[in-house]
Amino acid sequence: ESIIEEEKLNFQHTIIESKNEIQNLTNTLYQENSFALNFITNTSDALTTKIIGFSISLKGNKSYYIPYQEEYINLLQPVFEDPNISKIGFDIKFQIKILKRFNISLNGEIFDVELAHYLLYPEKRHALGILTEQYLNRKLQDKESIIGRGKLKAELISLKREVISSYAVQQSNAIFDLVEFLNKELVLVGLKKLYTKLEMPLIIVLAEMEFEGVNLDSNMLLEYSKVLSDKLQDYISHIYSLAGVQFNISSPKQMGEVLFDKLQLSKKPKKTKSGQYSTSEETLLKLKDEHPIISEILEFRAIKKLLSTYVEALPALVNPLTNRLHTTFNQSVASTGRLSSVNPNLQNIPIRTSRGMQVRKAFIPRSEEYSLLAADYSQIELRIMALLSEDKAMIRAFNEGIDIHSETASKVYKVAVSDVNKTMRSNAKAVNFGIIYGISPFGLAQNIGISRKEAKEIIDQYFEEFSGVKKYMDTIIDQAREFKYVETLMGRRRYLPDINSQNAVIRSVAERNAMNAPIQGSAADIIKQAMINIHEVINQRGMKSKMLLQVHDELVF
Repeated sequence: ESIIEEEKLNFQHTIIESKNEIQNLTNTLYQENSFALNFITNTSDALTTKIIGFSISLKGNKSYYIPYQEEYINLLQPVFEDPNISKIGFDIKFQIKILKRFNISLNGEIFDVELAHYLLYPEKRHALGILTEQYLNRKLQDKESIIGRGKLKAELISLKREVISSYAVQQSNAIFDLVEFLNKELVLVGLKKLYTKLEMPLIIVLAEMEFEGVNLDSNMLLEYSKVLSDKLQDYISHIYSLAGVQFNISSPKQMGEVLFDKLQLSKKPKKTKSGQYSTSEETLLKLKDEHPIISEILEFRAIKKLLSTYVEALPALVNPLTNRLHTTFNQSVASTGRLSSVNPNLQNIPIRTSRGMQVRKAFIPRSEEYSLLAADYSQIELRIMALLSEDKAMIRAFNEGIDIHSETASKVYKVAVSDVNKTMRSNAKAVNFGIIYGISPFGLAQNIGISRKEAKEIIDQYFEEFSGVKKYMDTIIDQAREFKYVETLMGRRRYLPDINSQNAVIRSVAERNAMNAPIQGSAADIIKQAMINIHEVINQRGMKSKMLLQVHDELVF
């Protein structure tokens, strides 16, 4: 079938020009049970962007474009807040945050087209243009076709109203029309409940967290940046004297030449695809004992990364209007169901080093009256493993409050729990978490620095002691082979098209995902449910406390 060009459809739409017309629109919307909403903005930052206008689409191909005026938005407040009218969007969280700027909440049932497609096809791309072609067989006008590219690129805001309104309405119209198809599919594969009970309510929770933001002590980071920069200079002069030559330490090419041509630290140095020497962290760690320059280089890199990724970058991202740092949580990116965080990513603030801890200290409460509180789940993935596998030894350890890693060590090394030493416990911890990810003897050997033979013995011993886990792993892989997908406790799916591949490497990746996705995905679902419940209680009690961040199995208040 040929794809219909949207321009040829040329939706009849009304451009709203006056308060009177807004009033008429309000009356029309009250007679509807749902409409699609789509804001057109200058940038993708909902809290600071200039709003150009917005479009609204209803059934029967009726669409309206409303050029931005604060008064117009305020006049539509009763409709936005009416619980009996459902609202449809693509990335509806963005629309919610824009309305929050005017103290307006989006009430009633909400439907997010992007999120629905993500639940159905976690691995695919969810762009509106792609969905419109796929489901509605029409082609959306893309942004670049109206604003141009390169030097001729115009600002959206400078375009003629007719051009912008037509572009906006095409989108809201497609968003409205997509619901019917996606809804049917959600019901068909049994994902409707997960969608309405978990993912949809979470949107509101995330919007509030993102809108709230978190306070950052920028002055502290500025001071720390000076300290680190001085430290960096020390490392540079150390490295130069150890190398006996000055070179650009940040250039992998120059560093490779120094390490492997001049200092000859390896007989057979590994090369990259482009033919230059590899200086990856993995390569350098293997050479750590060959020359003191290696640990200096690793330290140099660690400081440089800390500076560029956090210490210098975070203060620049503080919102000038709120004086706070506002991350965006992506709900439709990770195929496991986990949230990710961008601009800035606040889920990977380093914690394992004392320097990283300094960066954490820069996150401070909003004022003297507040404190920060972090709460996390204890070994949530291992508890889910115990639940799914029904392994008796594992369940007993959790129920009796025994330290699961010491328990594993005592079983694997065949010693009493009281005789488990630090190394044994830490190796057992690597095994416990490794098993969840379908670790191989080779992987375990590399992780804890033992021979592959020893690693294989440890894994075999583990499966002998925790036979329920072994049985669960085998069963889940058999199920995946049969159905080509696995599910979490709440029914979230992870599709595994390569599970029966002839290629052993590709197949083993799919097998590892089959073992891990139900566990990691269930952990993601559980904390999402917790966030919804907590948000409800905070509101019911009218508490001043705010939920600020989610870091996978941890919440920060």
